[in-house]
Amino acid sequence: MLLAGTLRAGALGLGLAATLAGAAAAGTYDITVDRIAIDAGKFVKNGIGYNGSQIPTVLRLKEGEEAVIRVTNNLSESTSIHWHGLILPFDQDGVPGISFPGIAPGETFVYRFPIRQAGTYWFHSHSGFQEPDGAFGAIVIEPRAREPYRYDRDYVVQLTDKHPHSGGRVFRNLKMMPDYYNRKQRTLLDFLSDAAERGVGATLAERAMWGAMRMMPTDIEDVQGYVPMVNGKSPEANWTGLFVPGERVRLRLINSSAMTYFDVRIPGLKMTVVQADGNDVRPVTVDELRIAVAETYDVIVRPTEAKAYSILAESMGRTAVARATLAPREGMAEPIPPLRDPPLLTMADMGMSHGAMAGMDHAAMAGSHAMPEGARMPGMDHGEAMTMKGMDHGAAGHGKGGAQGDPFYAPGSGLAPRAANGGKFLSYADLKALRPLYPHRKPTREIELRLTGNMERYIWSINGVKYEDADPIRLRHGERVRFKFVNETMMTHPMHLHGMWSILDNGSGELNPVKHTVSVAPGTTVYMETEVDAPGEWAFHCHLSYHMAAGMFRKVVVEGGPTARAAFLDAVHGG
Repeated sequence: MLLAGTLRAGALGLGLAATLAGAAAAGTYDITVDRIAIDAGKFVKNGIGYNGSQIPTVLRLKEGEEAVIRVTNNLSESTSIHWHGLILPFDQDGVPGISFPGIAPGETFVYRFPIRQAGTYWFHSHSGFQEPDGAFGAIVIEPRAREPYRYDRDYVVQLTDKHPHSGGRVFRNLKMMPDYYNRKQRTLLDFLSDAAERGVGATLAERAMWGAMRMMPTDIEDVQGYVPMVNGKSPEANWTGLFVPGERVRLRLINSSAMTYFDVRIPGLKMTVVQADGNDVRPVTVDELRIAVAETYDVIVRPTEAKAYSILAESMGRTAVARATLAPREGMAEPIPPLRDPPLLTMADMGMSHGAMAGMDHAAMAGSHAMPEGARMPGMDHGEAMTMKGMDHGAAGHGKGGAQGDPFYAPGSGLAPRAANGGKFLSYADLKALRPLYPHRKPTREIELRLTGNMERYIWSINGVKYEDADPIRLRHGERVRFKFVNETMMTHPMHLHGMWSILDNGSGELNPVKHTVSVAPGTTVYMETEVDAPGEWAFHCHLSYHMAAGMFRKVVVEGGPTARAAFLDAVHGG
């Protein structure tokens, strides 16, 4: 069935290409996929790059044009390119086994699709672990109409986490030993410090609790030991964007990491967020923001002094920091500051409050993210293994604030973000669409997606089922579906639906922000809605590379509506 589907997709692509001979003038672009050496400063590794470079390729497109992108595969293995966040026909989406067969070694594949949007997006391979090995770039789409904000300079700031091991090796090591890359193991000194602060009895009880789950409160990042890079440059290489004091500078922040969430700040400057995932939002001024894997944020800053300003992107687990610079001239730089204190997970991040821990019934946790089957929580008299299933995940979502005031983290969460020096940290609750993309209406139905996994076996899943064992999610063209994400794991998952917009429910009604990636924190429930307006077959997955590879992935089939061919021709000819 899979082979038949890919062959149908390939045949459809050839048919669509043939119909475009008389179409309007197109923007034509060329990309080669190459083996390269990647210099991360602390190490040099073999990797994959576009157009022979570790510096990300930037495609500059125009809203209203037809893009024709010729991709030549110079690798000895099959490849692909997915246009992340772009609304296009499904057979141009670039997912092998769903959208098309892939691009064989030595072949050139021509992508053709209309550009029906503007903003900041990115592209990457959807084949194997080529993306974490370096196969990604940026997309900047110029709008047809004038933008609602002014700026004098415009820079892409593309973040990544470059590891000395190949993506395939990282995945094998995680399958062999899930904490293989955890360099923040708890020590005797940590125990003594905690005992002095909270008492020996409380500290022993907490350690026993984490031990029963075979976890640590430092289990925030699956992978450490990488070098964070900006636009292909290490912190020491220091990518620099120039400005004249008083100018407004637009920074297009893109997180192309395999696994790393970054907390971004520019000491001495406020950032005004004007776009989220390529869509205009009502401007909100912040001191710091967290950018999930695969998200994009556009911010405007206004440096007024003739000095260097550091763009700092610190990993959520505080294990590494990327550094770039805004300066009036090349060569200027501030010292890289030390990492801030790392956060620690709490029981709230397991979906449990202290009160709930003391007196609620706990159902079986078999197959959950962390606790192995049959494990018991010490001090519980219910005789059942612990689970996050059935616990209160209502702390997240609109209308309920966490301990640090962010309603999209559980109250008391160790991961709830805090800005340096008590400043303003961007929350999903701050995002409001500048204008509605769709008429506001009630959803026709709700689909619950429980984000599940087993850390001991490094298996990640949706509703307890891995991708290869799961049926597709079937949607009807024209309906509006409400997705309910229930995160039963201790990891934060950036969920990405291909081909259709994700309308994040943050309580803003018709001004709910429109995104392509929705981050779901541990122990929380988050809702998004989708106007099902794109026929075909699409991917839906966690964008953490190794979670996706381990099974947190679904195929979405949109049934009914116009055929992909008719929809494509309609879009090309402006219908």
